[in-house]
Amino acid sequence: MNNKLNYAPGPSEVRENVRLARSQKTTNPDIDVEFVEFYKNTCDKMGKIIDTKNDIYILSGEGILGLEAACASLTEPGDRVLVIGNGIYGDGFADFVSMYGGEVVLYSKEYSKGIDIDELRKFLQKDSNFKYATLVHCDTPTGVLNDVGSLCPILKEYGIITVVDSVAGMVGEKLKVDDWSIDIALGGSQKAISAPAGLTIVSVSDDAKKVIKNRKTNVTGFYCNLLIWEGYYEKKYFPYTMPISDIIGLDRALDNILDEGIENVLDRHEKIASAVRKSVEEYGLELFLEKDYSNTVTALKIPESIGALNLRNQILNDYNTLIATSLAEYEDKILRIGHMGENAVLSKILYILNVVDNGLRTLGFEGKGNLVELFNKYYI
Repeated sequence: MNNKLNYAPGPSEVRENVRLARSQKTTNPDIDVEFVEFYKNTCDKMGKIIDTKNDIYILSGEGILGLEAACASLTEPGDRVLVIGNGIYGDGFADFVSMYGGEVVLYSKEYSKGIDIDELRKFLQKDSNFKYATLVHCDTPTGVLNDVGSLCPILKEYGIITVVDSVAGMVGEKLKVDDWSIDIALGGSQKAISAPAGLTIVSVSDDAKKVIKNRKTNVTGFYCNLLIWEGYYEKKYFPYTMPISDIIGLDRALDNILDEGIENVLDRHEKIASAVRKSVEEYGLELFLEKDYSNTVTALKIPESIGALNLRNQILNDYNTLIATSLAEYEDKILRIGHMGENAVLSKILYILNVVDNGLRTLGFEGKGNLVELFNKYYI
């Protein structure tokens, strides 16, 4: 099981120094105040990377915990919430909103491109009575990228709190939380950050805190209540026992990013993603998206005669390599190449392109040329 190579769009590969960091002997995170300082310092590193001075919390739970926590903390029965969706996860926010009694207004658009800024503005001119709005930075099942840097400021013009799922975008795509008026930004340790799965990153603005504190009803539940983090640092006390080894690993992963430089990390993702897209198109495969591609994942349409699931299984059986198809109706139509974090490295992307090329040929698809050679032509 541990020998499989992983090229799925998260959880991504983890560098050895991160794995070693997690193996360190640990203290008691409940009573050792030095760990509180360590935790806060890790949060501050994350803030530097995503360009925010807002409070950041690291929650014990996989990235989707943050999505539910944001909705649980903000939503009161009867609140109108704008769910902006152009993907499975974008539309999926509606479930969390309704779960906590909110009234969902679903602004759902085609999955093949990003949300149109002008269309959203026209919509808001007619209806802007929303407590908050949710949107996804990169919707992983298709790899579509939304321009949250333009969309969130428009929402804020109407006094709407903004909640952005950047689990698959954070660190692989530019993210400027403060400049882009993002009230709650959500990330996960397991994607482009390249730490093991199990942690959620949440940044919370003063505007979002004010809305949560001014609720007329109490937040339903405890674990998803962001208010339980209020003042943890001053009190030197966590609301629950923190997964200390995971946080030590995350801290090391963030150091890897800071040592390389976030701009260099983003440039690395962009160069590899661009060359992948150009090479697979020249090879004869069709990209799922019309435009607005994320630099963390590329979604390829696989001919029906072959089938994405069949190709995935072929690659696993022949090369002991994990690669993902998509979800729901796209499960057997789309193959996704994850080039995020530790997988956005030249040697690793050359390997998976060679494997995909060989797998397709084994199943009867004759590409126009060689995927690796085509990639090298565009990788500048």
